[in-house]
Amino acid sequence: MIKNDLYLKALRGETVERPPVWMMRQAGRYLPEFIALRDKYDFFTRCQTPELASEITVQPIRRFPLDAAILFSDILVVPQAMGIDFKMKESVGPWLDTPIRTMEQVQQVVVPDVNDTLGYVFDAIELTLQKLNNEIPLIGFAGSPWTILCYCVEGKGSKAFDIAKSFCFQQPEAAHLLLQKITDTTIAYLKRKVEKGVSAVQVFDSWGGMLSPADYQEFSWKYINQIVEALSPLTHVVVFGKGCWFALEDMAQSPVSALGVDWTITPEFARTLTNHTMTLQGNFDPARLHSTPETIKKMVTEMINRFGKDRYIANLGHGILPNIPVENAEAFIRAAVDWKPNIEF
Repeated sequence: MIKNDLYLKALRGETVERPPVWMMRQAGRYLPEFIALRDKYDFFTRCQTPELASEITVQPIRRFPLDAAILFSDILVVPQAMGIDFKMKESVGPWLDTPIRTMEQVQQVVVPDVNDTLGYVFDAIELTLQKLNNEIPLIGFAGSPWTILCYCVEGKGSKAFDIAKSFCFQQPEAAHLLLQKITDTTIAYLKRKVEKGVSAVQVFDSWGGMLSPADYQEFSWKYINQIVEALSPLTHVVVFGKGCWFALEDMAQSPVSALGVDWTITPEFARTLTNHTMTLQGNFDPARLHSTPETIKKMVTEMINRFGKDRYIANLGHGILPNIPVENAEAFIRAAVDWKPNIEF
């Protein structure tokens, strides 16, 4: 039994004394101990070496009173496993020498045996669970099929992913085939993570907000929902779509355990769109962690008061930025941990 199960209680919709707190990308670039490892090992070496991935996962847990750990990895390990050779290029980010832009290329993409291609992730889960020693839950994650398609077609990051969108609109048959292959791989990948012992899984749709509401239904939500339907009988599933507030109403009809929201929507409107029945996670603007610790504490307290303590997970509205002072990250976490009813500033 997990000793601190506050996060799981929130996912089950149970009454809690305070909301649980964790931060997207909490195992990462703002921590000096992470930077020390980053300077010694390249990005995918860190992802693909179970001992390193496990160590990075628990680094923030040693520092802060967090209510959940999230396994250090990357969404691009899934396309790598499918034979799509992503690299992490210095000062560029994700990079694919030959982006996928034709039906012929899509047909050559494989749906792999995840045990063969992603075994290092499952080994990292085992090592991490040993280190966590049932203190807090471990979250596994994957990128949404649409978000992964964006990188596969664009070949790199982008402000608008115009090439990826054009591919979908000009070659919808190829786009849907690629999305389905990514979906099938992701389902197998997340199921195996559950078998290895994660307590919940989160799907990150980082680029869903690039699509119109109608196109979001066709090219993103349809595939995320397949993942939710496949995984929800086995574990808690959280879906986070950046910029996707317009889809919250539809998302709330699915068997998700929680929905992540970014900072572009008020707590009240997010509650209204999800009919006041859904556990929500978010939605502190990561850039607001540049405020003073005193301001952060006030803002976190107000955020919790507005969302309400039940059916709520305190988190950022996207991943923590690399240049955030450690003491400001700690102020965010402690403000949630120290929250009491009726505290106002």
